[in-house]
Amino acid sequence: MTQPQLGTIIKANVTDENDNFFFAQLDGFVYEIDKAELVKPLKMGGFVTGFAYENNQHKLQITKNMPRAQKDVYGWGSVVAGRHDLGIFVDVGIPNKDIVISMDDLPTMTNLWPQKGDRLLLALKEDSKGRLWGELAQQDIIAAVSRRAPEGLNHKSVKATVYRNKIAGTLVVTEDYYLGFIHPSQRDDEPRLGEVVNARVIAVRDDGSLNLSLKPLAHETMDEDAKFLLLQLQRRSNHSLPFNDKSDPVLIKRQLGFSKGQFKRALGRLLKLRVVEQIEGGIKLKNDEQ
Repeated sequence: MTQPQLGTIIKANVTDENDNFFFAQLDGFVYEIDKAELVKPLKMGGFVTGFAYENNQHKLQITKNMPRAQKDVYGWGSVVAGRHDLGIFVDVGIPNKDIVISMDDLPTMTNLWPQKGDRLLLALKEDSKGRLWGELAQQDIIAAVSRRAPEGLNHKSVKATVYRNKIAGTLVVTEDYYLGFIHPSQRDDEPRLGEVVNARVIAVRDDGSLNLSLKPLAHETMDEDAKFLLLQLQRRSNHSLPFNDKSDPVLIKRQLGFSKGQFKRALGRLLKLRVVEQIEGGIKLKNDEQ
């Protein structure tokens, strides 16, 4: 049995109308066209060209407004809902129709599934029964549309969308289509697929991709004493101080204005944040904080 042409652009013969719709035929199938989206009425006996699909009411429809995602055409869609027994529903700009991405194509852990408002890059595919599904863009597609990141982005903030979750880390693409990687050590919680994150660039790699962090800069989580101690280390040419938790309280007070207790607490905070290291006879900034 012949199936209707769906998920593609067709040209159909206009045969009828009512108050709300025109109707057009192709290969024995009747498609409705919403009058509300037309600039001018269609002519009886003429032709209409548009994107064909089956709407949420299981009726065949043609829209003149081209969706962002089509067969073999990738575009961004917005997640509108999810069902754990089916998958997630995505709006790609098709009137009266949300596209489903099967649970088989989503992370095994449901807490990493996209949520309402998240965004995904996808194309449309048709199954053997003529139903349209969403097909997530894989690494080769993302790489094909990506750009090399310029030098000088270190410590800059970027907005990025998660497009793949891996054991080794999270793969993202920024608003400027730079590829990014977030190592598990650079996040507190694993971001979900489709989530838009605000990240900090910690390195621009030789291949033009970015190493990113979701953790705040160390000084943003410090108290005033820790910030002061960090500043003293940064100001010194060798980025070190001749003090540790065994140093003379008098010398610490004279040099830093800290009591021994204040110094130990501030040092403990910097060590916990891994921005300093203890060396023989003192402390020193780690290389990536200099």
